[in-house]
Amino acid sequence: MTELISLGVLASSVPREVIDEAVAVHGRQARRSGGKLPPHVMVYFAMAMALFADDDYAEVMVRLSGALASWGCWDEEWALPTTGGITQARARLGSEPMAEIFGQVAVPVAESLTRGAWLGSWRLMAIDGFDWDVPDTAENVAEFGYSGSGATRSPFPKARLVTISECGSHAVVAAGIGGANTAEQKLARPLYAELDPDWLLIADRNFYGFTDWNQARVNGCELLWRMSKSVPLPVVAELADGSFLSVVFRRGIWHGARPRLLEAARGGEDLDPADAVVVRVVEYSVPNRAPDHGGNNAHAKNPDSNPDSNSGPGPGRGLEEKITLITTILDPAHATADQLAQAYHERWEHETGNRQLKTYLRGPGRVLRSHKPDTVYQEIYGYLLTHYAISALICRAATEADIDPDRVKFLHTVRILRRNVAAPTEFSP
Repeated sequence: MTELISLGVLASSVPREVIDEAVAVHGRQARRSGGKLPPHVMVYFAMAMALFADDDYAEVMVRLSGALASWGCWDEEWALPTTGGITQARARLGSEPMAEIFGQVAVPVAESLTRGAWLGSWRLMAIDGFDWDVPDTAENVAEFGYSGSGATRSPFPKARLVTISECGSHAVVAAGIGGANTAEQKLARPLYAELDPDWLLIADRNFYGFTDWNQARVNGCELLWRMSKSVPLPVVAELADGSFLSVVFRRGIWHGARPRLLEAARGGEDLDPADAVVVRVVEYSVPNRAPDHGGNNAHAKNPDSNPDSNSGPGPGRGLEEKITLITTILDPAHATADQLAQAYHERWEHETGNRQLKTYLRGPGRVLRSHKPDTVYQEIYGYLLTHYAISALICRAATEADIDPDRVKFLHTVRILRRNVAAPTEFSP
């Protein structure tokens, strides 16, 4: 594993030809040489910034230039640019090519033998959101805004991300970025077009809406979403594994139409999906869990906590939390209620991926570097691409070793990568 890790990992996941194509699509090609840092160098620089978050621009470029020189991809005219020169080169590149590159390269990486990545033939995927502090400049405030208000206002503007990641590898394969007050559901909607039929998409109760549910399942992707207590789920038919069929209705549908549609479902009639959809409901309780009312379980807010610890009673110990899930998998022969309940808790792997991005790469409590919105987006995509490259490497190594990728520590891998920054590698841009 150690021998595989160097900056070449970035180039292996983000090939030069993909960069050149994205740069050309958005018209960001270098107009002339003249010592200007070319776009492909700045793409790798954006990724290297994520890897060396504690270093300033000049030091990141020194580390990157050493690796590029070892690949024969560094021109002496570009050597040791000033911080101002790097800032100008970042502005010339912009964020659009980075978004294009991420869309091209970020695909699921788990193989058929990767442990913890599948439920039957379905690839386990999860969607969730998180916020990132950005520098407190007038431009960033106008673009992203603060969360909260008055005494509860956040100290920094916040960029909000909603991402879809692969549970087995933690690799992020789709992302929506907005401001602090942009609803996660809104950021999620454009991502549903990217869902694949062999995926099982897991989501917490914050994402459910009748229109969103229909939009997410239109491409044939299976869904497993937690439901709020406020959504009624009348019984259509009880199933042998303890789950049951129910109907969810379009919001605002005439109240008197619901009994008629429910009886039609009980009679086996097809429903107009614009008004109502049959779903399967799985309900169960988790002991020793205090519910949190923000859409996640209390212990998930602190991924390092252990709800099964015997260290003391603690708040909420002895309570049971009721979990209600709905799914598009209607036949228990394809996935039992127990299997679906176990699969839902793989959603916490998304929390692990978020921690890898925000804590292990950037550092706990750190603010992003970029003072203007376009380079904030660029920086975020740099983080996503670097995290993706490392996740892909870990997944590949774990699959070859026939172990769960969770057993390969992300932080340890990052530390090795940082140490081996200029090591020779078989990958070259």
